[in-house]
Amino acid sequence: MLLGIIWGSSFILMKKGIIVFSTNEVAMLRLGIAWLTLLPFTFKSIKRIPKKAWKPLAIVGLFGNGIPAFLFTEAQSVIDSSLIGILNALVPLFTFIIAVFVFKTKWKISNLVGIFIGLMGAIWLIAGSGLILDQAHYAWLIVIATLCYSISLNTIKVYLQKMSSIQISSFAFMFVGPPCIFGLAFSDFYPTLMSTKGSWQALAYITILAVLGTSVALVLFNKLVKNSTAIFASSVTYLIPIIAVFWGIIDGEQISINHFLAIGIIFTGIYLVNKK
Repeated sequence: MLLGIIWGSSFILMKKGIIVFSTNEVAMLRLGIAWLTLLPFTFKSIKRIPKKAWKPLAIVGLFGNGIPAFLFTEAQSVIDSSLIGILNALVPLFTFIIAVFVFKTKWKISNLVGIFIGLMGAIWLIAGSGLILDQAHYAWLIVIATLCYSISLNTIKVYLQKMSSIQISSFAFMFVGPPCIFGLAFSDFYPTLMSTKGSWQALAYITILAVLGTSVALVLFNKLVKNSTAIFASSVTYLIPIIAVFWGIIDGEQISINHFLAIGIIFTGIYLVNKK
């Protein structure tokens, strides 16, 4: 429940950050601060990382953290955080697709039906959310981001099972954190921080997003996996859209019956995808 609240709240925090800073600046701040927060774990276990793990870690860094961070903030500048949170529930669907077609995982007809239902729910959500054509392609950025997440998750499952989630995250961030900190020096972040009203408050939201939504959440997730099962731990994905819609309502976003119908359709698809 706590993980669902943390990750489900990340979209509204992004929304508060881009009020002052550009979408790229928010993404770079999120990745850079998260990397700095995880540095102690990097120093602690760097000698124990095998050479063959570095390539998968780079994939996780780029597809599990780097690329989605920029896609999410860009989409957040146009569409509501509640819609983004609902679309984020597509991660299990794409994770299953890649597991079957790339890593040859066994599957059943019900799993395939689940994929179709889930994708139809996403398309219905995008088409029925009142987005004009120029806005709709921003929703597809979230679909691409969920595909990136699924690539990262499958990479972890196949190549990095012997590493803890904290080790995976801390070393994966080495590939995206330093470039983002460097990139901030060539952006308008520092002038904006010093001269724009509300900039420090926006930075506080982004810091919460980076520290809680990345570092602390990973510690909790690692503990959850160790004390339960991977299937149970992955159920946190189903809570994220509910929390995102809740925050959307609090923030005055327009929530329609289409949102709730789409949630139901997507969850039905996810259930069938995970059915044994």
